[in-house]
Amino acid sequence: MAMLSESFEKAKEEMKRADHLMFVSLKYTRTVDVLKSIIERLINAFDFTTDSLFEKLKQQKKITEIPTIPKVRVDVLKQLFDHDEQMKTFLRLYLLLRKIHKAEFARAREYRRHVTMTAYLEDAEIEITIDIIFDYFERTKEFLEYIQAMLEK
Repeated sequence: MAMLSESFEKAKEEMKRADHLMFVSLKYTRTVDVLKSIIERLINAFDFTTDSLFEKLKQQKKITEIPTIPKVRVDVLKQLFDHDEQMKTFLRLYLLLRKIHKAEFARAREYRRHVTMTAYLEDAEIEITIDIIFDYFERTKEFLEYIQAMLEK
């Protein structure tokens, strides 16, 4: 098995932190601040994972330089993996998480099972609940596994 990059190791660390926030912090505090922290960790995990993918693509000479701007990074990946629907789905999730993280938001039902963060995006309102954040967490884990399989080829 190939040695995974430092970036990928950092992504796994971010997922461990998100896991702790999900299954310990959120369980006991149930605040929007914890939901926001989880979203931030998931974004970081995506960033580190794509860093490791870009490193590999550069080694394979499929790209000459690694883009630093998130939107450009996504566009480059969409181009390189234009045949890969799963990759496009993961990238849509990443962009959504970034939008949610930057958006104005409201808090509701804090300290309860149904704690809700409502993010106000340009074109929609998105309610983030424990169940939704859990889905984002699981999908981000799938992204890491997906990229890890790619890196090990």
